[in-house]
Amino acid sequence: MTFTGLTYDTGALIAAERGDRRLWALHRRALERGTAPTVPAGVLAQGWRGGPQAQVLRLLSGCRVENLDEGRARSVGTACAAASTYDIVDASVVVGAAARRDLVVTSDVGDLERFRDVLRIDVRLHFV
Repeated sequence: MTFTGLTYDTGALIAAERGDRRLWALHRRALERGTAPTVPAGVLAQGWRGGPQAQVLRLLSGCRVENLDEGRARSVGTACAAASTYDIVDASVVVGAAARRDLVVTSDVGDLERFRDVLRIDVRLHFV
């Protein structure tokens, strides 16, 4: 499977804030290709701390924040039930990325692999 875009999880936002060069290089390449990475709204809520987060703000300026609407919420809830978990943030990352055929940029490969494997969907994960 070839990916069409990027989805960032909370680990990607944390990597951006700490100035991770690999994350910033990946982000720059996406923007150069005309691709705005997706940040699910739950990821933003999980990663936002309200203080000065200049690098997260810089990253978000090139991203699209994806709302959790009713249809996606139902899909995420179904994914949580299948994986026997309540982690709607991880579920929203995997469900959304699968729908868009995105590469997921994460520091939490294990939990996301669990959703991917239980749901039997093809989602590629990139560790930062």
